[in-house]
Amino acid sequence: MKPNIKACGHALVTALVNATLAVALMLLVEFAISGSFQMPEPYLWAGLVIGVVIFIAQFWRQRHLCRASEQSGNVQQP
Repeated sequence: MKPNIKACGHALVTALVNATLAVALMLLVEFAISGSFQMPEPYLWAGLVIGVVIFIAQFWRQRHLCRASEQSGNVQQP
């Protein structure tokens, strides 16, 4: 169960950072086009979708990496 928790933590951090950067970039482009900072609802939904997709992909990847390192005996102790 520990590899799943570790993978979930790594995936959550990655997803939050990437989703935040994506929303910030969308707002920056919105400001460049219209000249005002508006937070349209589609931007929030897009950020949420980006975050979910990245979380799922990163969780799957991190879980695979944690299990592979656990099986080979290369588990690092903090």
